[in-house]
Parts: sequence; structure tokens; C-alpha cells
Amino acid sequence: MKRFARQLLMSLLVFGPAMAQEGSLDKSEKEAVIQKLGALLAANYVFPDRAAVANAKISDALAAGDYGAITDRIAFARRLTTDLQSVTRDKHMRVFAVVTAERPSEMPPRPAANAGFARVDRLKGNIGYIRLLGFPSPGPFNWVADRAMADLANTDALIIDMRDNGGGNPESVAYFCSFFFDPKTPVHINDLIYRKPGTNDFITTEFWTKPVATTYLKPVFVLTSSRTFSGGEEFVNDLKVQKRAKLFGETTGGGANPGGDMLIDDRFGVFIPSGRAENPVTKTSWEGAGVAPDVTVQEQQAFRTVMLEIVGKSGGATAALVKAGLSTQADVEPSVEAHLLKFRSKPLPGGAEALKRSLEELARGAPNYDLMSTELADATREQLPMIQADISKLGAIKSLTLNHVESDGLDVYDVTLANGTMQCGIFIAPDGRILSAWIQPAAAALPAAH
Repeated sequence: MKRFARQLLMSLLVFGPAMAQEGSLDKSEKEAVIQKLGALLAANYVFPDRAAVANAKISDALAAGDYGAITDRIAFARRLTTDLQSVTRDKHMRVFAVVTAERPSEMPPRPAANAGFARVDRLKGNIGYIRLLGFPSPGPFNWVADRAMADLANTDALIIDMRDNGGGNPESVAYFCSFFFDPKTPVHINDLIYRKPGTNDFITTEFWTKPVATTYLKPVFVLTSSRTFSGGEEFVNDLKVQKRAKLFGETTGGGANPGGDMLIDDRFGVFIPSGRAENPVTKTSWEGAGVAPDVTVQEQQAFRTVMLEIVGKSGGATAALVKAGLSTQADVEPSVEAHLLKFRSKPLPGGAEALKRSLEELARGAPNYDLMSTELADATREQLPMIQADISKLGAIKSLTLNHVESDGLDVYDVTLANGTMQCGIFIAPDGRILSAWIQPAAAALPAAH
């Protein structure tokens, strides 16, 4: 669960790391990485006492020669992650190697999705089904969520498949929860408690349900697995605590502490949890323990088990047919009556023009914050000096070409400038405001497989 979704140059999307070169590690680089990593932990980790223990763990391992034989960057990152997690017990804590042009990411491609939604179906028996892979930034997510819930408003029950949901933006989690509660009474669903960098002071951000166009107050069933993680677990936990859904499947992964990526040097980064979750009802989180289902079943059988429970309470010929079909299949596809999710292949109107204008304003150091979402404006203000310095060096824009529409819902453009190239993602609202955006070099600096 990141504090912000990818915005501007957040999450290591800076121009320096893209130029990082491959090559074996030497002792001096390992020493420098561990020294910088210790300083970042001390200043930012939500548990200062654990930060000291973690720093001692990796410093002692270095002094003992435990890292001496490691010459591969990804192997070093994995070992540091193992050592840090062994003392922090924090599943979000991880070190990663920055991907370079010489060593591209080995991560497998994600399934097709529209702003995190992989499926929105109406099933036999008038049952709704949503498969949700993540919670991207609120701009694209809310737009697709509104349409998905409107399409399923007339179903009699809803299954939300969270088995492959890896988390995302807590604002989007809160927005999706909002569909399942009475809009007349806002519900306090979660708190995130963040450490102020370099201090032992903390600030609490409360998350409440919000007004939505369509409410769904009928029965809701959620499918879980051990892969359900972070913000995906928060959604599951929020509905469970409020007794608003029945959970089927496996106990979730157990990662509750939000944070963000930080740069160690031009070849390594680290995700440091700077906050912790606290449910306002239970005063606990799911960190380390996960969220237990109401009905424990192997995740491969979770869909079939839920469907049998729903139709088992119904009579008539339709219910009988559905039950008969489920006796021989456990996958959702044979139960589908209508696929309702629409995938975009064309850019949103006005996106290219808005991107060009925004890049030119950033190069001048004078962005129009009135034409941005609050989240994007905050990220831009924070990063403007670095953004302006990098973009201004690249000169005038020569061309913008749509590359693809990404699964997070943003339009991705290849941008050619007088002195270089970059890639940008943008999501623009009908009123012309940029709700979400990012900028990265043409050779992306992203976490490598781990």
C-alpha cells in the first residue's frame, strides 16, 4: 500500500537511475549501499526502534563477510531484503535493483485490466462478479468503478474476487468501500498513522466512506488467497470488520504498513514502510497475521463454494441449472452470461494536448495546479525543482505518440524532445483536469524482479 500511486517522478522515476550501468558489485559499493540504507531506515521507518535493529543486522552481516561472495545486484537486493525482514517482520520492507536498459525487468506481464478491474461480469442467476487486481490512483480508478457498479446495480448478489489483488492507493480503497454502505451515514473504515521523516512524531490520516453515484446494499461475497496483499487486504478487512461482506478462501498475505520507494543510489532502491494501519473498530491491523476468511477453503475452490452458497438459497429452474453446472467446474467463465467491462484502446480526448501543455509548464517551473487533482498537485510541488531541472535540459517537444493504455488506466505516450526522449502517463478528466500522471525516462527505472 503506497502513500501515493505513481505520480510525476515518484517511486524512483527519475532520470539518473535510467542511466545506471550494469556490472558486478564491489566491496565499496556494498558498504555505501548499507550505510545509505541504514540512514534511510533511521529517518523514515515507522518503527524507529526496529530501524535500529535492522541497521545493526545488515551492518553486522557486512562486517562478518556474509555479503562477500555476492556479485550480482539482484542477489544482493534479495539478501538484504531477507535480512531486513528477518528482524522487522515487515512484509512490505524490501530492497530492489533498479532496472536498466542492459538488464530489463524479469517480472511477468500483468493480466489485462482497466484501472485495476480485470473482469466485470453478470453471471447466471443474476449474480454480479468483479475481479479486481489492484487499486490505482483515484482518477482512473473511480471512473471505472462508477461504471462497473452501475452495470451491476440490478444484480441480486455480488462476488468480488480479490485473490490476485496486490494493493495500491488507500483513497481508492475507501472509494470502493463506499459503494457498500448507506450513503446517509459515513463510515470510518481505516486509519493510516505516518511517521514524520527524521522525527519521532506521527500524523494520522482517517479514511471514511464517501458519496458515490450507485450504492450496493445487497449481499456481498469476497474471494481471498494468500496473494491478497496490502491495500487489497485493507479492503477485505474493512468489509469484514463492518460485517458488510462474507469472505471465502485463504488467509491473506499479511502486509499492512504503507510507505514508498526511496533511492539508495543509481542501482538500488528500497521500499520503506513509513506508516502503519489501524482499524478504528478493532484498533489492530492485519500486519503479519493477514485477514482470515469466514469460510476457509482452498483458493481454487473459493468461487465454486461461494456460488453454491448463493444459489443454494434460491429455488427454481435457473438455480437448479447453475448448481448442476458448478458440480463439474470451479472457474467463473462457464457461469458468465455477459461480459460488461470495456477496455480502452484509444486515448482520452484532450490528453495529448494536456500533456504537452503540462510538460512545457514544468520545464518553465510554472505548472498550473488548478488543472491538477489535489494528489497530483501535491506531488508536483514536492518534486518541481528536480522535474524542472531534468525536463528543461531536454529542449522543445517534437512529437507525442500514444504507446498504449496501461492497466492502471493511464494513457502512455512516447515523447520525443530536441535533446532526448521520455515516456509519460496521463489520465485526464472530462473537465480537462489532469487527475493522475507520471514521467519517466524512455528506458524505465523500475524495480527488478525479486
